Amino acid sequence: MEIHCDKCGANFNVSDEKIPKGKRVIVSCPKCKNRLTVDSLGFKKEKAGADAAGKAEPGVKKPEEGYAYGEEGTALEFYEEGVKLALVTGNEEGQVEKPKKAVEGLGYRFVWGRNTREAIGKLRLHHFDMVIVPDGFDGIGFKDSPLLQFLNHLSMSVRRRIFLVLVSDKFTTMDNMMAFAMSANLVVNVKDLDKMTAVLKKALADHEKFYKVFLDTLIEVGKA
Repeated sequence: MEIHCDKCGANFNVSDEKIPKGKRVIVSCPKCKNRLTVDSLGFKKEKAGADAAGKAEPGVKKPEEGYAYGEEGTALEFYEEGVKLALVTGNEEGQVEKPKKAVEGLGYRFVWGRNTREAIGKLRLHHFDMVIVPDGFDGIGFKDSPLLQFLNHLSMSVRRRIFLVLVSDKFTTMDNMMAFAMSANLVVNVKDLDKMTAVLKKALADHEKFYKVFLDTLIEVGKA
């Protein structure tokens, strides 16, 4: 679907598959960040027709009255093609500060997931090359985490392309057996967050070597 931004005049496309039938999503213009409400039939400017009291005209709901942001309360953002994305989750800004610095230092585009609903919403709409989740995110341990359950139920072809990092004070950093048991690619102790850049760099290098062998094997047996 082609969309025209009334604010800056930019034209851009939104894949039809990202707009569920019978639902509306709010998209941000990639140029000026103006928000537009989109459904399968067309689009309207966010809060179009709202009067001075903040009341929308009939049939046009305001976001706080029930518009879906993405599919799970998340605004549909646009990222440059080819950019590696890292979803870093944490309820407070201080919780994501060190992981943010690490992923940006390695060339990833930092995206903050402030709560479980927002994080899952972003995962539904975009491919993330890396996802970092701390223990106790949203007050929930890894065992009962809806976010980890969502990741574990992705198709194998999608899941294997996500480098999952779990952070906890119960882990020994780079404990491969623990990572395997947690269905993660890397586990990091919170005390080692200051060394996060070096830890990620080493773990990613090892992962790329393994993944290359894995892909080569799939090609040999005709499954790639």
